[in-house]
Formats: sequence, structure tokens, C-alpha cells
Amino acid sequence: MRRLLLSCVASLALYGAAFGFVLDRPLSLGQPRALLDAKVARGTAIQGRKLVILAGSNGPYSHRCETIEPILNLPCVNAGVAVGIGLDYLFARWQPLLRPGDIVYLPLEEAQYTMTQAASRLGPDAAIMLRHDWDTLARLPPDRWAAAFFSFDARAAVMSLIEMALVAAGFHDPREAATGGTNAWGDHIGHTAAMAEANKAMLTLIAPQHASAQQVETQAASHQVAVFLDWARDHGVRAVGGFPVGFDDSPIPESAKAAIRALFEAHGARFLDAERLGRYPRRDFFDTADHLHETAQIAHSVLIARALLPHLFTVVAESPPRR
Repeated sequence: MRRLLLSCVASLALYGAAFGFVLDRPLSLGQPRALLDAKVARGTAIQGRKLVILAGSNGPYSHRCETIEPILNLPCVNAGVAVGIGLDYLFARWQPLLRPGDIVYLPLEEAQYTMTQAASRLGPDAAIMLRHDWDTLARLPPDRWAAAFFSFDARAAVMSLIEMALVAAGFHDPREAATGGTNAWGDHIGHTAAMAEANKAMLTLIAPQHASAQQVETQAASHQVAVFLDWARDHGVRAVGGFPVGFDDSPIPESAKAAIRALFEAHGARFLDAERLGRYPRRDFFDTADHLHETAQIAHSVLIARALLPHLFTVVAESPPRR
């Protein structure tokens, strides 16, 4: 029995050393990690009040801080990365950077409200934290530690070796040329209307899966949103909710819209009624129902900035002074 236990401990130690210090996924996980790190670095560098847009890829693809910032005369960071990134991880990365008077706009995708506890624990951020971000992992609950530790398998080991070999050999990642890149504000750029033409047929076939009111009210991700909203309220940070963009021929169900709004308002946050601003014809999208192409992204951002203006002045009146 003792020998068996020692073998198990040795196996776990070898597994932990391999995935915690040696093996890596520089192509599949390196891109979201680099994006998040760059956005956090911009937020860290801003002195004074700022606007932070927190969402999945709806944030950078369909909103443009480069456009919003001069309208509001307020530094802006587009902090969204992808729906699969756990909201608790995203909030944990940004909370240390948020100060009284800051505004956080959250046009979260419907899929983020429906994410289960298991999916939230085992997203790409689990592997990212174990390999590169122990500081944030340590601030999350213990169940996230276990999930991060056991988030790898034999396939992950094989893919790590392949990706590391490709990078060492000078592999050129073609994704930026195919879908665009990221600017200094954290916005996705270069996803032009001309490039979107290649996706036109696919866009006509997409049937969006909408969240239900029950999912918004009961899933773990919604609880994570509620915890963050309470934290923001208690720290003088103004959280403003909003609906994501989507096809005008596939609106969010009224019951789900009411549940999303109620979630924010129940925890002291304002809500931007952007549903009327965020529904667009399919020709305005790039490759999914959450991604506007660049021209529509800029136009939508102008409308969002104007809608946020009243909340900007409310923050000035209500936020406690900085220390």
C-alpha cells in the first residue's frame, strides 16, 4: 500500500511539474493570454478615471475604445477576450486595477450567462493560470485550484509538444491576416466589411442560441456577475450592464432580457438599454452573431458612447473621492 501511495504521489508530482513548468500551448492558449496581458497592461498604465469594457469577444469585435474614448474624453480599455474565459478569472484580473470613479461596461454575451459551473472551471483560463498565472489562481476559491491542476490530459501533452515545436521552428500564425489584429486600446481591428463577404453565406445559416430567463437566474456565471457587481458597488466603481449585439431577425427573448436587466439592477448597477442599439442586419456582421464587421463596429461604438454619457456624469456625482 505504501509503495502504491508513493507511486501515486510521484505521478501527480511529475504531472504537475510537466504542465506547470515545462509543457505549454503557445498557439492555442498563447494568443488569449497575450491579449489579456496586453489589455491589463494598458489598464495598469492609465492614471485617473477610465472606462473598461468587459465581455467575451463581443467586446473587442463589436465595440471600439479608439472611437469611444474621444467622445467621452475618458481613457478606455477594451478588456474582452473570448466567451470561454471564465468570468471569475476575468474579474479577478481587473479588480486590482479598478478605482473609485471608474466605469465598467458589461455587454456580456448570452452564452456567458448560461455557462455552467463545470464549464466555468475548465475553460482555457484554467490551463493558462496553472502554467503562467499562479497569482490570480491563488485569489480564486480552492475548487478552481483543483480544476486548474487537473485540466490537462494526454491530448494536451501531445498538442503542447507539437505547438512548442512549431513555435521553435518559426511557424507563422496566419490568424491575424485572416481575421484582423488588435490595436493599443484592445479593440479588434482589420475585420473589414470586404473580408466579411467571405462569411456571408455562413452568416445566413447561423441560428443563434438564446439564453432563457431560468438560465440567467440560476447558472454559476450569473452568480459570478452578481459577486462582481456587489464588489464594484462597495468600491465606488460604477458598473453598467448592456445587451450584446445580435441579428435583428433573432432578438433576445423578452423574459431573458428582463432577467439580465434584473440581475444588474438587483446588485446596484445601472443598465444601458442597448437592445435597440445592438440589433443589426446580418450583412453588418463579420463571422458570428456576436461580431460586427469593422464599419458597423465603429458606428455601434458611437451610439454606445453617446448612451454612456449620462452614466459618466452620474459617476462624477456619486463616486467617493480617490485616496
